[in-house]
Amino acid sequence: MLTSLIDNTKIIYAAGALFAPLLCAVLLKLFSGKLPKDQGREFAVDGKKSAGKIRGAGIIFVIAFIISSLLFVKISLEYIIYYALMFIEMLSGYLDDRSEKPWGEYKKAVIDLFVSAGASATFVYFNKSLLNISFFGFGIHVHPVIYIILGAALVWLLINAVNCSDGIDGFSSILAMLSFSGAAAAIIINKGDMNQPLLAAIMILTLLPYIWFNSEPSSMMMGDAGSRALGFFLAIMIMKTGNALLVIPLCFMVCLDGLLGIVKVSVIRFLHIKFMMKIRTPLHDHCRKNLGWSNSQVRYRFAIIQMIITVFALIILK
Repeated sequence: MLTSLIDNTKIIYAAGALFAPLLCAVLLKLFSGKLPKDQGREFAVDGKKSAGKIRGAGIIFVIAFIISSLLFVKISLEYIIYYALMFIEMLSGYLDDRSEKPWGEYKKAVIDLFVSAGASATFVYFNKSLLNISFFGFGIHVHPVIYIILGAALVWLLINAVNCSDGIDGFSSILAMLSFSGAAAAIIINKGDMNQPLLAAIMILTLLPYIWFNSEPSSMMMGDAGSRALGFFLAIMIMKTGNALLVIPLCFMVCLDGLLGIVKVSVIRFLHIKFMMKIRTPLHDHCRKNLGWSNSQVRYRFAIIQMIITVFALIILK
């Protein structure tokens, strides 16, 4: 890692801030032509408009993020495991992106479960002082075995929440960036692991070149390769705050948008109960189709609500 070679950490961080987006931009330029093309989504609102666009760009910004993190952030066994699991999650999503026949939901769920369990177990092993859940000042320290289960559920849910919310140009990435920023601020307030805010900054900076091409009308999309990796990283950020319940305010809009559909389908499929039949999911499709919002209105309004909730949560936390 470069910090072991250079004493001035400000120079290192400044170099990292330039290197991460530059690396992503160069890789996008060199390899975007080799990525698969989207076939269009049959049931999504305006889903056919995505046909022919570059898909799976997440493989590029995730690789750029991992390389930049290894160069400019302190290396430890804990983070090497996270990078490996993030790479597995990204790779599985990319293989699905380029597959002629989409992978079945159960196949992806098994991979997500393996990655989630590995991430949660790793977190518990290296962060025994952070196994906390608190609410308005009333908190408990969770038993490690119970936390592994709860942590795995958190990782799995955020992987799928970000994935399901990826349906409008720039939408899921903007919400994820807001959640990264909120989690980083919470970690700084709690004087936690300062590697995480640095990693959040690198992730946001790495995403910027991708968003340049993903802004509406987009020419490329992150695909499952990007959305699943972002959800994984976001879950680690939330757990690093020392209070896993912060997922509720800091990731409120991405969870509301992405998980509502999973809840709806699960209730209908397994309980055979008609549930939320008048609400289209993901929620951003409901806003576009049923409420008549434009894509820009969905992006800005969801982002505004998330920013208000985040600031409120951080003020209470402080």
